[in-house]
Amino acid sequence: MQKLIIIWTLGCLTSATINAQDLQLHYDLRHTVSPGANPSNFPTLYFNYWKMRDSGTHWIKPGDFLLKTEADMQGASDNIGKFFIQVGQSFRAWTPKIFLQLQYSGGGGITQPTEYSYYITNTYQAGAEIPFQWKGAFLTTVLDYKLVAYTKPTNDPIFTQYWYKGFFYYKLEFIGDFSIWTENKNHGDETTAGLKGKRFFFFAEPQLWYKLNKIFALGSKLNCYYHVNIIANIWQAYPTVAVRVKL
Repeated sequence: MQKLIIIWTLGCLTSATINAQDLQLHYDLRHTVSPGANPSNFPTLYFNYWKMRDSGTHWIKPGDFLLKTEADMQGASDNIGKFFIQVGQSFRAWTPKIFLQLQYSGGGGITQPTEYSYYITNTYQAGAEIPFQWKGAFLTTVLDYKLVAYTKPTNDPIFTQYWYKGFFYYKLEFIGDFSIWTENKNHGDETTAGLKGKRFFFFAEPQLWYKLNKIFALGSKLNCYYHVNIIANIWQAYPTVAVRVKL
C-alpha cells in the first residue's frame, strides 16, 4: 500500500503545473503557554504543495492536489521528534463540481526514553469535496469516510473545511482549516482493551500571514486540539511565530 501511495504522489506531482508550494519554519510556543503539559518550545518545518485545477477537456477532471509534510524538532538537541505526511487528490467525471476525494496520512514519533516511541497510524479517506467562493473567500468543504488502521480498525465520517481570504490586495492572508471526526475508543490493543463507544476529535490550524514581498512572509499559526494529543477532555491551543518562503 505504501509503495502505491508513493507512486501515486510522484505521478500527481509530475503531471501538474505548479500552482503553490512553500516552505514554512514555525517556532511552537506551547511550553510558554502551558509549561506543565509541555517540556519545551520547539521549531517545526513544513513543506506544502497545493495545486488547484479543473480541466474541462478530459473525461476524468483532476481537482485539488495536496501534499503536506511536517517535521517537529522536539527531540533532544532539536532533532526531529515527530514526522507527519498527508497527501490527497480529488477528481470528477461528471458536470456538477462535486469531486471525489482520496487521501492518505501517517507518520511517527520518537520519545525519550525511546521505548515509548509511536506510529501515527495509517489513515485512509474517501469522500466528496466541494470548492466554492463566498464574499471573496475561497473555500473547500470535504466530507469523507475515514479508516484508521488500528489493530481493531475504526470507520468514521470526518468533516473538513479549508479557507483562504486575502486582504489589502492580498498583502495579508488568512488561511486555514479545521476538522471534526470520531473514532472508536477501543483500538484492539492492551491500553484500550475494554473501552467502549466513540471519542470526538477536533483539530484546527488558522494562520495569518503578512507578505513582505512575493517570496517571503511573516506570520503565525494557532494549533487547536481536542483529544488529538491527550485523551483528557481538555481543549488545547498553541500559537507559533513563523516565516514562509514561496518556492
